[in-house]
Amino acid sequence: MNRIERHGRGGEARLRYLDGDFQVMTPGTFVCCAVTGLDIPLDELKYWDVARQEAYVDAPSSLARFLEARDGVLE
Repeated sequence: MNRIERHGRGGEARLRYLDGDFQVMTPGTFVCCAVTGLDIPLDELKYWDVARQEAYVDAPSSLARFLEARDGVLE
């Protein structure tokens, strides 16, 4: 079963992440977490990074990406 079948006709949205908001570029019902790969319904999307243009399923995933990027810069 692919994502479109799991989420009906909505499919994966393409968003532009802004400070405190996001703009829907391609309509859909969910986005994919950049860290876990889990689907995030748009009505549950709370965590993203404007500079990286990435969505995260929860705060720990967001922190993990932040620490990963920080460690990469320091090496």
